[in-house]
Amino acid sequence: MNHQYEERIDDLHINDFKIIQNPKNFCFGMDAVLLSDFTKVKEGETVLDLGTGTGIIPILLQAKTKGKHFTGLEIQEASVDMAKRSVAMNKQGTHIEIIQGDIKEADTNFPLSSFEVITSNPPYMDGGKGLVNEHSPKAIARHEIFCTLEDVIRVASRLACVGGRFYMIHKPHRLIEIVQLLKKYKMEPKRIRFVHAYQDREANMLLIEAIRNGKPMVKVEKPLIIYKDINRYTDEIYEIYGYERSEDLERLGKN
Repeated sequence: MNHQYEERIDDLHINDFKIIQNPKNFCFGMDAVLLSDFTKVKEGETVLDLGTGTGIIPILLQAKTKGKHFTGLEIQEASVDMAKRSVAMNKQGTHIEIIQGDIKEADTNFPLSSFEVITSNPPYMDGGKGLVNEHSPKAIARHEIFCTLEDVIRVASRLACVGGRFYMIHKPHRLIEIVQLLKKYKMEPKRIRFVHAYQDREANMLLIEAIRNGKPMVKVEKPLIIYKDINRYTDEIYEIYGYERSEDLERLGKN
């Protein structure tokens, strides 16, 4: 079957950029958009996204920041193919490069200490045990099948320059493990922001920034609330997506 017939092109509502996705495999969600907003990229910096999927984070960061160059590393061939075609469609080949490769081996395929910024929206779930099809694109994106949380943090610490920044979105129930691993690999947590679906609900995601060889001091930022009430996003979510308040809410949550 030609999977290109199952693909769609989504408008990212920034710089006229678009992205190719296949809903039968895996489409980016709000977590990728929130991570791209939380990530700070200064003018002239180089960025590596570990497990880039269809390239959503490098494409958004190229649109939102003045970074010099963005590299996306992804192990799945179909996702790499879509990401490369999205980069070409947006005419960003001089600024964004998509590479097929294994996160676990990334520190042997890139020069050490060579990126100012590293990002990752890694699989949230421990292992792939018990999955019906643990090599399906959705399983790989959600479960630690090809890499673990420790793999991601270890590689980020080796590829970030001294003083370089690492940004990740993950689940709050793994916060202690995340902090322990960051400390183990000399990545000092500096900013944490919890994400809540509603103001009165417990956090269901967290955003974290760490600095390689940074000094100990962490700032817990104000919570990010997704919904004002049922089917009504908060003003901050609209601002992150670049949508007008009156625009169709379904487009915001379609992924």
